[in-house]
Amino acid sequence: MNSNKTHHREKIALLFFLLFLAMTGLMGRLIFLMIFRSEHYSAMASDLHERERTIKAARGNIIDASGTVIATNRTVCTISVIHNQVKPDEVVAVLSKELGLNEAEIRKKVEKYSSREIIKTNVDKAMGDQIRSYHLAGVKVDEDYKRYYPYDTLASTVLGFTGGDNQGIIGLEVKYEQYLKGLNGKILTMSDAAGIEIENEAEDRIEPIAGQDLHISLDVNIQRYCEQAAYQVMEKKGAKRVSIIIMNPQNGEIMAMVNAPEFNLNDPFTLNTTTEVPTNEKEKQDLLNKMWRNPCINDTYEPGSTFKIVTAAAGLEAGVVKLTDQFSCPGFRVVEDRKIRCHKVGGHGSETFLQGMMNSCNPVLIDVGQRLGVDNYYKYFEQFGLKGKTGIDLPGEASTIMHKKEDMGLVELATVSFGQSFQITPMQLITTASSLVNGGNRITPHFGVNTVSSDGKSVHTFTYPVKEGIVSKETSETMRYILEQVVSEGSGKKAKIEGYRIGGKTATSEKLPRSLKKYISSFIGFAPADNPKVIALITIDEPQGIYYGGTIAAPVIADIFKNIFPYLGIEPEEEKTVSTFRISG
Repeated sequence: MNSNKTHHREKIALLFFLLFLAMTGLMGRLIFLMIFRSEHYSAMASDLHERERTIKAARGNIIDASGTVIATNRTVCTISVIHNQVKPDEVVAVLSKELGLNEAEIRKKVEKYSSREIIKTNVDKAMGDQIRSYHLAGVKVDEDYKRYYPYDTLASTVLGFTGGDNQGIIGLEVKYEQYLKGLNGKILTMSDAAGIEIENEAEDRIEPIAGQDLHISLDVNIQRYCEQAAYQVMEKKGAKRVSIIIMNPQNGEIMAMVNAPEFNLNDPFTLNTTTEVPTNEKEKQDLLNKMWRNPCINDTYEPGSTFKIVTAAAGLEAGVVKLTDQFSCPGFRVVEDRKIRCHKVGGHGSETFLQGMMNSCNPVLIDVGQRLGVDNYYKYFEQFGLKGKTGIDLPGEASTIMHKKEDMGLVELATVSFGQSFQITPMQLITTASSLVNGGNRITPHFGVNTVSSDGKSVHTFTYPVKEGIVSKETSETMRYILEQVVSEGSGKKAKIEGYRIGGKTATSEKLPRSLKKYISSFIGFAPADNPKVIALITIDEPQGIYYGGTIAAPVIADIFKNIFPYLGIEPEEEKTVSTFRISG
């Protein structure tokens, strides 16, 4: 009997000891949690009862060279519901009526068990205020921003647009995203255990930081005039597309870039043409991608005779040709087994190098290319920056498509010399031409000038690389003289403007495949010829009827120049005789 009592006492003592150990462990754990982990669990408790809503930051404006805002924001609203607070029938009835949405669609969202369900975004502010006036429990109306372009189609392929989240998709909007986007804020509210917001509880707000304003070199006035000129020639000539670039050849600042037809930036998912009708979503997306492309930088083409500028500069720089060198043009050149024709069937006869450039004579430029040879020509092709990209501050720039040096024979050298059998972008052509007439400095074309914060303080000024001495100043001066003669007395005379010294070069290039007989007409011009302050390039894709660059492209640039010279402060001067330039024999 006593042994049993002793046995039970031992069991009870062991049980109490185990309970004591458990209680001690629990007390120790409780002390640890209360003292050492209090902040962690306090934060978890706050998270459980806090509800967070985003306050969108205002995206920075894009401002042109004249101070005009060309991309800004409109206030819109996001309508959302909190499941545990709404009265479903009332909310569904009001929102379906005001938002014009299907009741079943709204009810599905209202009755979904979630902390916050978005009903609709990008709601007009007036409509948002109307819904707010109902004072519906659990319905939140948060103000947001939607990108807005005051000029609709102006410079659409340059500016680009934003998506539903207000992030840049193409153009400058995506290139300068890090400066434009800003930093979103937050609204923090407290809710009880049932998820219902506690009334009279103050909201915690983390205010958003607006994006920086981007100032660019594009000028609305010049851009609008160029767009008008592009649409006029496109309609008149039944062309597929017309592109125009206006740039400062001294520093690379782009004043205008047109790609007609442009598209509506405020409605970028609606096609700008009725000639191509998609039959499915893939076709539509392909057409949208095509519409959004910027041919000035995304597409390459055979430049034709405008590229003779490059061959001439290389020949002069290498010393293999002088202005007074004599050539003969019978209307063709035979290179190996190929007969390569001049645009003038009967030929130009005897002519100097200067006259050959004025006449845009293919055989003369072929001869210069042959004098240079493949190695030398390739050297200058690279020296002038033609093998790489221009570095323009727009996404998706295409590279030059050129023969490999080892695959370049005499025939390929001959065709390249007058601008065929390889492809470059219009941006690459105008950049290279600028560098050859500005004294020999390879500039970087660009739009971005600087960014400014919302409080008006300058934040960042952009700088761009310049490669000096790609040709000598003497060669650059000679090129300016040659190209002035092309306009004053040669193939580009339809670009001549009374009282101004204009330099330029025409081109008419045949598209591939040659059998289609489709052409790109172009003209590149600059002024004043002795000290260029503006340079322009127009390309007219597949014009109908007369398609020669000197006939249809040069007059467009002349008309643009007439209208923008006074605006740019380029004054007319008394005509100077060409004898002021010394021609070396």
